[in-house]
Amino acid sequence: MSRDPALTRRIIATLACVLLADFLLVGCVAFLLRPWLAPVATALPSGLGWLALVVPATAVVAWAQLRYTRREALSSVDATVVTDEEYPDLLARVRRLATGADVAVPTVAVAETDVPNAFTVGTPRRATLVVSTGLLAALSADELDAVLAHELAHVKNRDAMVMTLATFLPALAGDYSLLEDLGLSRSARRTVWLAAIVLLYVPSAAVIDAPLFGVRYTVTYVLLVAFVLLFGGAALGLLAMPVVSLAGRLSHDREFIADRAGATLSGSPASMAGALRTLGEDAPAASDRDARAVDGVKQLCFLPGGFGDEGGALESLPISVRTHPPIDDRLDALRSLTADSDR
Repeated sequence: MSRDPALTRRIIATLACVLLADFLLVGCVAFLLRPWLAPVATALPSGLGWLALVVPATAVVAWAQLRYTRREALSSVDATVVTDEEYPDLLARVRRLATGADVAVPTVAVAETDVPNAFTVGTPRRATLVVSTGLLAALSADELDAVLAHELAHVKNRDAMVMTLATFLPALAGDYSLLEDLGLSRSARRTVWLAAIVLLYVPSAAVIDAPLFGVRYTVTYVLLVAFVLLFGGAALGLLAMPVVSLAGRLSHDREFIADRAGATLSGSPASMAGALRTLGEDAPAASDRDARAVDGVKQLCFLPGGFGDEGGALESLPISVRTHPPIDDRLDALRSLTADSDR
């Protein structure tokens, strides 16, 4: 399974954009929190200052995005990691196809939903492939192989990793509650925010020119906190827009490449085309009767409908991005592949 040079360039460009957005976001947060972070920055080696703080923090943010997005994607579609005892045929297929694609065998999870779809999150070394029970029920053995091979192509090309990273900022910008997704109740979240505000009250004396604990000091501090939250939210939204736009274009392009690679790996372009026809017919009806879909999962999926719910972070942003090419276009590309192989 060879890599497409043009897709590789788009993947690198999107990854660079995502990391730059992360860097700018961390820098913006550091700027907003500079009254409290100044002692840390001044303690760093001379000449490095804030840069020595922001660069490693950006690396930590990127690492956390991979882990967090994987966990939330699995949780939001109610996917559970499965074993050979539960799905022996499925795991055997994944191992066989992964060997043929020369990629590490991914962890396999199954979502209990009638909506037929699949997606992959994570890095080439630690990928997780998610399929729904609806997908397993809807496809023939050859069609299932083609879809699994399609998902493994995303792992091989590393676009699954880039898309995993790219879904994080748009999710945050779309009113995504990090504290809520960590499992904290509403009262616990209130307590966390209140504790943070109280803990930062005294250190703010470094930038507030007023007597500590006085009325003017307290009012200034409240305005400072409000400015940090409002400006930080606006910056997050602005940084998320180019990320989601580039990621949407990458998602559009990568589907053609993964279709072609999946058809080649499975040895049957006709099976890939059959899977697209079957799932394309089933998906609209299924999406109306099933439950949740994680913000950003639609970009990751084999088909654009996610696992049921309409809406999400991408739709809440003030731009519109088509994340998947039309199925008819994907079928046309597969017909061209079949015609080329018959020559």
